Amino acid sequence: MKVVSRFQPPPESGPKVQFVFEDEQITAPQGISLAAALLAHSGNATRRTSTGAQRTAYCMMGVCFECLVDVDGVPNTQSCMTVVRDGMVVKRQIGLRTIQGGDYV
Repeated sequence: MKVVSRFQPPPESGPKVQFVFEDEQITAPQGISLAAALLAHSGNATRRTSTGAQRTAYCMMGVCFECLVDVDGVPNTQSCMTVVRDGMVVKRQIGLRTIQGGDYV
């Protein structure tokens, strides 16, 4: 089975939302997770580690933190736990995530 075949978008019926990912307008079914929308759109990496390794959603249940993105200027957002909404602006997260106090994890 090809990886892309596991992330086919739902049927074309039903309400849609539009959001921006890295300056590209994306249309997705209302009510799905941001991670699912990004995987269905391209399956490409949605973040890079501090060493430049590419990552994307893996567990789809909030455990692995591989799906971190910046949503509307808020970094460290788990895309698998975020429902898509109209007008959101999403960017790749690059490098280490920070925690309160400026320490890196």
